[in-house]
Amino acid sequence: MRAIGPLAVAYSGGADSALVLAAAVRALGPERVLAVTAVSESLAAEELPRAAGLAESLGVVHLTPRTEELSRPGYRANGRDRCYFCKSEVLDTITALAREHGHDQVATGTNADDARDPYRPGIRAGRERGIHTPLLDTGLDKATVRRLSRTWSLPTWDKPATPCLASRIRYGVEVTPYRLARVDRAETAVRALLADAGLTVTDLRVRDLGDSVRLEIDSGLVERVAAHPGIPGALATAGYGEVPHDVGPFRSGGLNVEPRAGG
Repeated sequence: MRAIGPLAVAYSGGADSALVLAAAVRALGPERVLAVTAVSESLAAEELPRAAGLAESLGVVHLTPRTEELSRPGYRANGRDRCYFCKSEVLDTITALAREHGHDQVATGTNADDARDPYRPGIRAGRERGIHTPLLDTGLDKATVRRLSRTWSLPTWDKPATPCLASRIRYGVEVTPYRLARVDRAETAVRALLADAGLTVTDLRVRDLGDSVRLEIDSGLVERVAAHPGIPGALATAGYGEVPHDVGPFRSGGLNVEPRAGG
């Protein structure tokens, strides 16, 4: 981090980018670091306040530019290269903003596990733009990120992964503001419902499959959640009232191994 010098961190508030931000502060001092969180329809509503709180605790300036992923046809089309168009928009915005604040370098929280995932076109967007990936460059995988974050007392050390809301929409189903907001409302409603029932949930996804919706939950909770009488109402209130649903175990990147809509 010292070798990179003053920089902006593409900071989602997740465990990876939080560790990069904390490392930058330790290496460079908070006055030489910017935390930049891209704000758009694909960011879950509850994520921004949490990200802001940690940035404030680290003493860094936190910027929240508006990004326009939905203006990019490739993103809306929701092919398997969707993340390329998303990251292109986000990184172009962050890079320009960083330069306005006197920083020529940008870093992301891409880790070593990400590089082994065949469905990471966003990494290509970063490489094309010369974006730094200190976790990947030093071989830090997700487990190591969590251990180091815990050692540094970062509150994100055990934070579940929270990819963008578009990752919940089956490939081939158009990404729209309505679909993104509906997924966000549904996940928020289901989490609240299960919390009221005394159930501790780690991983939860509402997968918009186009003609149906799948609620993915921690494997040990599937039967209890499927039998919960409030689930249909929570999904209906969020906008899935006329859409059939099922409940299954959480699978990270579950849509990557399914056929896209339409075949």
